[in-house]
Amino acid sequence: MKHPNEHYILTVRCADQSGIVAAVATALSSQKVFITESSHYGDPDTGLFFMRTVFRAEDEGFAGMDAVHAALQAVAGRFGMTIQITPESHAMRTIIAVSKHGHCLNNLLHQWHSGELPINVVAVVSNHEEMRRLVEWYGIPYVHLPLEGGDKRAQEMRMLETIREYKAELTVLARYMQILSDDLCRALKGRCINIHHSFLPSFKGARPYHQAHARGVKVIGATAHYVTPDLDEGPIIEQETVRVDHGLAPDEFVRIGKDIENVVLSRAVRWHAQRRVLLNGERTVVFRQAG
Repeated sequence: MKHPNEHYILTVRCADQSGIVAAVATALSSQKVFITESSHYGDPDTGLFFMRTVFRAEDEGFAGMDAVHAALQAVAGRFGMTIQITPESHAMRTIIAVSKHGHCLNNLLHQWHSGELPINVVAVVSNHEEMRRLVEWYGIPYVHLPLEGGDKRAQEMRMLETIREYKAELTVLARYMQILSDDLCRALKGRCINIHHSFLPSFKGARPYHQAHARGVKVIGATAHYVTPDLDEGPIIEQETVRVDHGLAPDEFVRIGKDIENVVLSRAVRWHAQRRVLLNGERTVVFRQAG
């Protein structure tokens, strides 16, 4: 049995209807559970309801997590809910994919090593060798997956086998400059995050900062989104922008953009690992952390 002061994260998804919040709170209260954080949202467009609640056991009268699960399953059956309960202390097993640009990888590894991200980086995969020294310095397995003879299907099968071998719950494309096939995107639905070095939906594809410079934009940004078969059109998790002006060269756009990419990707990974991001069709509901 978990320590009684362990915190748990409950996520709920169902059709929006009256009485959901009260029913969940009553079920938790009946099991001597103390709610420490709770957010919910009913989408008037999709008619769906989303909820994220953090709770812990009270010191006395707690019957155990099996009883909590049973109480919540009864509510889930009544409202047609999909629910998930995860210990808050669980570090999500994560694989990072990278090519030759290492700034996002370096930032994620630093934050993970410093205990700032609630993930467990179990491996790094790459179609190049450039990042091996950095990754192995952290004591992480580096899996080289070259595109041999142009056989993309074989390379992706090795990537998927690696994800399964390491039991990865999340795959992060940290400037992994390969377009994933539709099959791989479907296999990783809802658990693969990409950082796009542009403020989507503008300037898709290659060299977006140079496109932005050529168009004389006044803000540039980055977008973290879930990967789908539709290139660069997956549900958006987080975005950020910064002002620029005519005095900056394209290379300075790139330098500024790298800083934004680091911030946006780490936020997206953190929020996903904390179960703050819930899929809502082609969009997301993000219960952002206070502060």
